[in-house]
Parts: sequence; C-alpha cells; structure tokens
Amino acid sequence: SLAQTKVIKYPALDALMKKQEGPVQVINFWATWCGPCVKELPMFEQVHANDPAVKVTLINLDFADKLDKVDAFIARKNMKSDVLLLDEIDYNSWIDKVDKSWEGAIPATLIYNPATGKRIFTQHELKEGELEKLIASVQQ
Repeated sequence: SLAQTKVIKYPALDALMKKQEGPVQVINFWATWCGPCVKELPMFEQVHANDPAVKVTLINLDFADKLDKVDAFIARKNMKSDVLLLDEIDYNSWIDKVDKSWEGAIPATLIYNPATGKRIFTQHELKEGELEKLIASVQQ
C-alpha cells in the first residue's frame, strides 16, 4: 500500500527519536522542493524494502497546507516508507533538539539504535552506499 502522509507536531518526532526498544531508526528530513533530498530518497526506500532490522521514517518539511502536493509526490514516486509532515514552522524552536550540530539545512539524517543509544547525525546528501555504512556503524 502507498504511504499516506500524517501531519505531526514536534512531540511525536521527539518520541520517535527517544525510543528505548525496537529496530534501528533511520529518520530523514526532506522536502519536495529540495533537489538533493529528492535525489537520495530511493536509498531510503531501498533500506525500507530490504532491511527488516531498520525502521525508516521520512520527516517532510513542506508546509502543512501543501499536504496534497506531498501525497501526490509520494504517489508519483510510488514511495512505501512512512512519511510524517512536521507542522512546526519555527525551525529554531526544534532543530537543535534533533542534534546540536544541525544548522537546519536539508537533507539531514538521524540514525539511532534504541538498544544501545548509539546515534549518528549527518547534514549532507548521502552518496551511494553511505546510508548502509552508517546504519552498520550504529549496529555494532
């Protein structure tokens, strides 16, 4: 079935980033208007399809009134990962809670192992094969 975009507020994202159990969490921050973000989406889709030990969540940063546009985009790209639209326009109120180093640029990706608390945060476009390496590094 196709992913259906759910609109969330920051506390739902916070809970996702603080899980104590379950699979490794891969949380990617993206937007439909961000070229590099769109380019790397297939990598996340691939992990979602092929690695049951990993949970991929795509946090969309389009404005909430663009929900139809986001859903159309997801349908067009036939995306299957969970997509959550973060309805928090005041970026400065929450970006440093995701990671102190984050300046707010996207794409950005948080990879988190609930079992060990190990986490990696990147704020650049991932190269081919890089996502798998980062996931492997938090699994050790």
